[in-house]
Amino acid sequence: MAEQGRVRWKRFALIFAPVTVMTSLLVGATAQGVIGATFVVSGNAFKLAVGELRGQGFTLASDLVETRKGRKIPVIATGVRHAVVTDLCQSALVRTPMGTITILLTGGRAGNVVTIDDLVIELETGRTAAYLRDLELGRDAATLDQVPGFSGPPGSFGSQARAVTLRNVRLSPRAATAATFSLPDLSLDAVRGERECY
Repeated sequence: MAEQGRVRWKRFALIFAPVTVMTSLLVGATAQGVIGATFVVSGNAFKLAVGELRGQGFTLASDLVETRKGRKIPVIATGVRHAVVTDLCQSALVRTPMGTITILLTGGRAGNVVTIDDLVIELETGRTAAYLRDLELGRDAATLDQVPGFSGPPGSFGSQARAVTLRNVRLSPRAATAATFSLPDLSLDAVRGERECY
C-alpha cells in the first residue's frame, strides 16, 4: 500500500508567507494604479537584472531612504517616465528558521515585454551599458521635470535625459515604486538557498 503524503503546514507557511505578501502587494498596486512614493524600507538591498530597458524621460538625483529603526541610507534615486523592459529578474533573500529562501520575480521573457510607468528606483550601486538622448548633467535637482513628481532638494546635483536605453542592467536597489507595472508573464517563486538574479 502506497504511503500517503502529508503536508507540514508550519514549514509550508514559513516558505510561502513572503510569496503571499509580495503577490498581495503587487495585486494591490495594480488595482489602485499607484504605489506609495514614500515608505519605510526594510534595510535590505535586493537585486534587479534587466536585459534591456527602453524609456522615455529619465532622471537621477541623490536621496536618502529610512529604515524602521531610523537608519538613513544614502541612495541614487533614478526615475523613468515610461519604460519597456525585457528579461526582468528581481530577487530578494529572506532569512527563515529553515535557512535562506530566495524570492524570485521574473517577466518579459520569450517575446513578452514588461511595461512600467513613473518608475523610481532607490539604488546603492548599478552597472549597465547606457545610451541617453538630450542629456542634462548637473541640473538643479529641484527643477527636474522628465518624470512626474520626481525632484530633489534645491541646489543639489541632478541629471535628466529625454530618452534612455539601458542594456545588461545590474542594480542593487533599496526600494522601487511605480504608478503602473504590467507583467503579462509574471513568475513568482520561493527557492531554497541563495539563487539571486546575478
